[in-house]
Amino acid sequence: MSFCVLIPARMASSRLPDKPLADIAGLPMVVRVAQRAKLSAAARVVVAADDARIVAACQAHGVDAVLTRTDHPSGSDRLAEACDLLKLQDSDVVVNVQGDEPLIDPASIDAAAQLLQTRSDCSMSTLAHAIDSLEDFANPNVVKVVLDARNTALYFSRAPIAWWRDGGITALPNPAPLRHVGLYGYRVGFLREFPKLAQAPIEVTESLEQLRAMWHGHRIAVHITEHSPGPGVDTPEDLARVRALLS
Repeated sequence: MSFCVLIPARMASSRLPDKPLADIAGLPMVVRVAQRAKLSAAARVVVAADDARIVAACQAHGVDAVLTRTDHPSGSDRLAEACDLLKLQDSDVVVNVQGDEPLIDPASIDAAAQLLQTRSDCSMSTLAHAIDSLEDFANPNVVKVVLDARNTALYFSRAPIAWWRDGGITALPNPAPLRHVGLYGYRVGFLREFPKLAQAPIEVTESLEQLRAMWHGHRIAVHITEHSPGPGVDTPEDLARVRALLS
């Protein structure tokens, strides 16, 4: 299994300014993420940054980084440029690890890459795990996914799906609904094509970028993991929590 991990990192963040460089136990957060990703089976781990300060911080700690444009509308667009800068082939596989996941599980990275390499019918791969609380099932910030018999995504939604006709959300349906984990594997050829695809109406409604791929006929393979991911960092409160865990 040969693949590359790409970590998109941008300096602007409305809730946590300069987030990639936030100190976590003596290291910038994006460096922490890259160090975790290096524990996977990836042949290479590269940060795709929009600011020279991020690149400098990575290089100071032995992490590969490339400087991308500042005007990309999404992380996927940034990764597509990084693929060109790194001269990756269309047949190569990359795993997108978010730059605010300093507790990412390396085994999850491997699972996303391995799944895509065994599913030639799919352009993308991702992860999901069982939801065990009604609060999460009803929460629109918790993205849900429903699968077919081969664990290919049928739909992603912020709504509680699959909807239990006879029980509503008074109890969890059986089998348990699945929470989507925002870690993706891509074939590089598809990743180069993705930014050129028109936005899908369902993508705009749900505010879920992966629905664009499905709307245009691309398939997404899903690996079901037993464990929920470690906490990401979106807010100062999240940062304090992760700092406490890694101190």
